[in-house]
Amino acid sequence: MVEEEYSEDFEFPEDNDEPENEQEMYEHFRYVVDKGQSMLRIDKYLVIQMASTSRNRIQDAADAGKILVNGKPVKSNYKVKPLDVISIVLAYPPSNFEIIPQDIPINVVYEDDSIMLVDKQPGLVVHPGFGNFDGTLLNAIAYHMKDYPDFDPNDSRIGLVHRIDKDTSGLLLIAKTPDAKTALGKQFFEKSTKRTYNALVWGNVKEDEGTIIGSLARDPRDRMLFTVFKEGENPLAKHAVTHYKVLERLGYVTLVECRLETGRTHQIRVHMKHIGHTLFNDDRYGGNEILKGNRTAKYQQFVHNCFEICPRQALHAKTLGFVHPVTKQEMYFESELPDDMRMLIEKWRKYSKQTEL
Repeated sequence: MVEEEYSEDFEFPEDNDEPENEQEMYEHFRYVVDKGQSMLRIDKYLVIQMASTSRNRIQDAADAGKILVNGKPVKSNYKVKPLDVISIVLAYPPSNFEIIPQDIPINVVYEDDSIMLVDKQPGLVVHPGFGNFDGTLLNAIAYHMKDYPDFDPNDSRIGLVHRIDKDTSGLLLIAKTPDAKTALGKQFFEKSTKRTYNALVWGNVKEDEGTIIGSLARDPRDRMLFTVFKEGENPLAKHAVTHYKVLERLGYVTLVECRLETGRTHQIRVHMKHIGHTLFNDDRYGGNEILKGNRTAKYQQFVHNCFEICPRQALHAKTLGFVHPVTKQEMYFESELPDDMRMLIEKWRKYSKQTEL
């Protein structure tokens, strides 16, 4: 995410989000290192334990004294030892969001004792947070698993392995056991998963395929947005790589496939805008304006009709491949485009054939 691509079960706040005055610190997470654990840098250890929280974020937290081992702050190069007690502390109490079961329809495309794969509908928030205390995918999963006594939806050691945005549709992977989450989180961290997205973007993408490399961080002018920074320009920026391929040219818009090499928040949305091809109807990044084409009243009405057909960014998490955490079998899943994107693409297909562009 985490397109919130990585799991954000725990996200360290930026330093300037912390209160300036000295005050009590509260434990948010605790890990006890296994007896058989070999010596490993704590930043690497926590990246595996915390699904896909970035290593840079963990290192920053250690530098700020937020990571304790046996009650004492450590730096990110500390090497964990068997039975070490690791605490993550912040200057405010843990969130009291309780994930309660709610009967919300979800499309479960695969499930066994260790994992579950869901094809998320657009408009469904993934995780409770401020402004969305319930009615989320996790509430729906809690209801789906309500008859399984070993499944605790409030246990951070299980649950979502990665995330997608509220208005992005498609495949999401859920771990039902701590061991499964650790194993799957390691695959995401090592970039061994296979994930592709379909996106409808503004403009005619000239190259048939390409790679976008650009570090991402919050836009200093608007912290709700992310933007691309040059190498070394922003120490908080995270390296990000997106590979894209043109699937169909539709005049003023293009259907592309994006393959993620990294998984940063809003990665596809920001990278495609960076090369001049903002996602269609992405209201956060300006795609809900007419960015290409003539300004005739007829064309403007056509585009607004398209906005109504697909009232969200046209982005779908289409494929997901990974190694099963227990059987070690290669698994691969593909999701059909949801109706809103399918109808949107068909509308542009007809328009581009009927109109000289």
